[in-house]
Amino acid sequence: MENKTEFKKELGLLNATSLVAGSMIGSGIFIVTSIMARDIGGAGWILLAWILTGFLTLAAALSYGELAGMMPKAGGQYVYIQRAYGKMMSFLYGWTVFTVVQTGVIAAVAVAFAKYTAIFFPVLSESLMEIGSYKIQYQQVLAILSIVILTVINNQGVKSGKNLQFVFTAAKLVALFALIVFGLYVGLQSDTLANNFTDMWAASKTTIVDGKITTEVLTGFAIIGMLGFTMINSLFSSDAWNNITFIAGEIKEPQKNIPKSLFLGTLIVTIIYLLANLAYFSLLPLDGNPLSEDFLGQGIKYANEDRLGASAASVIFGNAGVFIMAGLIMISTFGCNSGLILAGGRLFYAMSKDGLFFKSAGELNKNQVPEKALWMQCIWASVLCLSGKYGDLLTYATFANLLFYVLTIYGIFILRKKEPDTPRPYKAFGYPFVPILYIVLISIISIILLIYDTRNTGLGLGIVLLGIPVYYLTQKKTE
Repeated sequence: MENKTEFKKELGLLNATSLVAGSMIGSGIFIVTSIMARDIGGAGWILLAWILTGFLTLAAALSYGELAGMMPKAGGQYVYIQRAYGKMMSFLYGWTVFTVVQTGVIAAVAVAFAKYTAIFFPVLSESLMEIGSYKIQYQQVLAILSIVILTVINNQGVKSGKNLQFVFTAAKLVALFALIVFGLYVGLQSDTLANNFTDMWAASKTTIVDGKITTEVLTGFAIIGMLGFTMINSLFSSDAWNNITFIAGEIKEPQKNIPKSLFLGTLIVTIIYLLANLAYFSLLPLDGNPLSEDFLGQGIKYANEDRLGASAASVIFGNAGVFIMAGLIMISTFGCNSGLILAGGRLFYAMSKDGLFFKSAGELNKNQVPEKALWMQCIWASVLCLSGKYGDLLTYATFANLLFYVLTIYGIFILRKKEPDTPRPYKAFGYPFVPILYIVLISIISIILLIYDTRNTGLGLGIVLLGIPVYYLTQKKTE
């Protein structure tokens, strides 16, 4: 078999922006607002969480642009961290991305794809087998199958993955624009939006245990704590924007196009997300009844299996709308995973070239794609599909990622000092204030998450720290 050693530069600005937006828009926007409503209650607080998320995402993207322009190489963030901190820290990043971040997000999105597919085929919600208290559902099997199919497609070459990504990004944007335009048109003819914003700053935490609903009123610092806690949902929905940096080796004029695509992609998605939430608030009451048999009665808080996108569509188009939106969301999640799978393999390829990952992951197939790296990613993501729930995968994947976002952006300060003369085609927007503000705010959110969700965030942190002994063990073997 012919073994290529260089990537093809196939992707222009439009494709790069499509990949940024496409990787960001997946399952979250159609699900997590329901979870956030139970966490913090008031419509004002929910929108504030999305606004803060948009600001943080844009701040990070504008900061990353400097690093992307300096180092337009395959591997992206991994390369930036190695340049700023050295080999061990870059290994920890790559280790974390492989074990929980990239694969965890791929698994979460695949599970969401299967969750919406179950609207068409209810049998998917049933258990395939039970081992003690552990259940394997047909949904999980479908999630794994979707990851395998997309891995096969992306092994055909970046052009194949590029075209698929563009089509699916266009489809999911159509779904969201339909939700926004029709949602606001239909919703604004009722009093639903006004009612939802009547007491928009009333904060409360709602829990459901064995069908029993408990609501706790939040005040003072408890509101701030819960706001930081629930933002893990909106941050997850806005994550993966940095995936474009992983495939820098396949982008035309990467010094210019990567910073531009980071800004354009994150800005577009931030605006869309805010409008989508306004559509939800226009169509559905915030509070509802979990026992109600219709979507309107369930409201945002108690949307069936948190499938809020389907609930909103039912109000717009009737019962047929549920299936229309479910189909479009299936396309959205499938397309999102295509971008994630495409990008992830390039990171592991870069690690392999540095002697920090399996040697075979550094080989390209006849299509100039790191085939073995993609299959390694596929296998582990499939294992995670069997091991975690959507919410759990979301939390520990996003938390672990936030830690490295902070480290990477702090790396801008380190490299400005270490390499003052290195060409910087693009410089971080608002330096040093915007990067510092991002570091401070994300650090606060991370501390809040450790306090409020110690189990899942602790697992994410534990996986990161486990990489330290793994690094030294693997390095000894290679010496």
